[in-house]
Amino acid sequence: MWSTFLVTDEEGRTVGPAAAGTVGVPAAGGPAQGAGGLTSLMSGRSTFGGNKRRRTTSTGHAMSEAQEGKIKLAFFVAIVGVVLTVLGVGTEFWVELSPPKSFYNNQTCLTAHYGLWKGCTKTLWVADIDPERESCGPAELPGESNCTYFKFFTTGENTVLFQKTTRKNLNVAAAMLALFSLFLMVMGAICITMSLSKEILFFLKPASVCFILSGVMVLLCLMVFHQSVLALLASDHTVPLHHELSWSVSCIGSAGAVLIVGGILFLLLALPYSPWQRCLPQKDSSSSS
Repeated sequence: MWSTFLVTDEEGRTVGPAAAGTVGVPAAGGPAQGAGGLTSLMSGRSTFGGNKRRRTTSTGHAMSEAQEGKIKLAFFVAIVGVVLTVLGVGTEFWVELSPPKSFYNNQTCLTAHYGLWKGCTKTLWVADIDPERESCGPAELPGESNCTYFKFFTTGENTVLFQKTTRKNLNVAAAMLALFSLFLMVMGAICITMSLSKEILFFLKPASVCFILSGVMVLLCLMVFHQSVLALLASDHTVPLHHELSWSVSCIGSAGAVLIVGGILFLLLALPYSPWQRCLPQKDSSSSS
């Protein structure tokens, strides 16, 4: 007795019955049925290579290489802002406080510098300081340094520098603004990564909002920190101090501007039309007429 089995393709469609030992013999439906089954089998989806579908954007159009290149370029601008922010937030050279060189003795003088998280005092040799400089410093000169983290993050106590007391509310507010801006940067980077991997332009809009808000938060952090420095100097006038903002503040200010520019670039790329192409054709048509 001959046993039969059914030949099916990957999608479960029956190509035709075949007898055991007669694989490749056309089924009892005639050659047309066998040819049709073979055609449907070859036209079905195969796991060993088939035509890969190109991913499309939310508007139904595939992301072009030019759009992808523009997004990567804007992402590079935003990454520069993120790096500058991390560099500024992680360092303690936001402000330098320097009393006069002759305030303590004729051989050494004391200077201080601090950032969002910790402050450092440094003993310098007067002989190493520029003779034309009236105050002690700068802090980059070699000397004995002592750095401690601020206590208002743990025990809630203020810090005393040169008999002057910090305003912990302003310092904590500046630190929280910096942390929140870093969180927004991470969320914006995730949105851009998903937009490039999935080729969906929709993620450019939340990314632009995240980067613009993070840039604004960074600049607000800088303003609040400057107010905390002014409050520190006004707390006591016993020791005359010269203060100057250091290079960490330059990193933070540049980072805020770069992040806002990056967010605006993402917003322009997310528009359904190019604002430049809407203006240029009108000029071309008017010049040709």
